[in-house]
Amino acid sequence: MRVHKPYVIAESEDGSHKFVWLGIDEADAEKGILTNQYLIVDNGKGLLIDPGGYFVFERVYKAVTEFVDPENVVAVFYSHQDPDVVGSLNLVAEFFPGATVYISALWTRFLPHLGVLEGIKIVEIPDRGLEIYLGHSKLVAIPAHFLHSPGNFTLYDPKVKVLFSGDIGAAVFPKGKWYLFVENFEEHAKFMEPFHKRYLASSKALHAWLKKIEQLDIEVIAPQHGAIFAGKRLVEKFLAWLRNLGPIGVDNIDAITG
Repeated sequence: MRVHKPYVIAESEDGSHKFVWLGIDEADAEKGILTNQYLIVDNGKGLLIDPGGYFVFERVYKAVTEFVDPENVVAVFYSHQDPDVVGSLNLVAEFFPGATVYISALWTRFLPHLGVLEGIKIVEIPDRGLEIYLGHSKLVAIPAHFLHSPGNFTLYDPKVKVLFSGDIGAAVFPKGKWYLFVENFEEHAKFMEPFHKRYLASSKALHAWLKKIEQLDIEVIAPQHGAIFAGKRLVEKFLAWLRNLGPIGVDNIDAITG
C-alpha cells in the first residue's frame, strides 16, 4: 500500500491556474471505497472539490496547503450528498472558515445532520446549474441529476479544459490494484461497468447529461472514484462507452430484484 502525492493534472501557460489531484493513500481502501479529491487554484484562490469523508480529511488538508493558504480556500464544491463527499463538512467549516459551500438546493436542509449548524456560507445550486467565479476564472456547475444522486452536478473548468465528473466514470479497483491515469481503456472498463450499471439511475438521465457536455472542449475527465481520463482520445473513448452502455439503473429493475 502506498501514499501518492498530489499531482497537477492541468495548468495554464502562465502558471496562475491549476487543476490539482490531491493524492491518495491506498490503505484507505481498507476503510471504504477510495475517493479522489481535487483543488482548483486561480491567482492564489482555491476551490476544493468533494473533500471526502472524515478519515481522509487530514491528508486532504495537508495537500491543499501545498498549493494555497487555508484562508485563501474561498469555495468548496459538493457534487452530491453522499458521506464520501460531504462527511468531513464540520472539519471543512473549521479549517477553511472563509469558504463558501456550493451544493444542490436539494441537500442544504440535510447538512445540519453533519454537525454544522452555523458559521458556514452556503450557496444552493439550482437544478439548471450555476456559474461559479474563482479568482479571475469562471467554472460551470453542470446538471447531472440522477447520476446517481437526484441533486447532482459535475464541474467544468474551461480554462484548462478539465471536467470533474463526480460518480460518472467511477471505477472500483480490485484489492491491490490502483492507478491514477487510464491507459488501457478496455481493461479499465471492466472496473467501471458494474458501478455504472447499478448506481446510475437511468439511460435517459445519462443521455441528458451527455447532451449537455457534448459541445464542451474537454481534454481531461476527472471522476471522484477510480482513474482519470487524460487526452482527447481517452475522453472520446469514455464518452462513446457511456453512449453505448445500454440499460442502467431502473432500466434493469427486473434483473436486480429477481
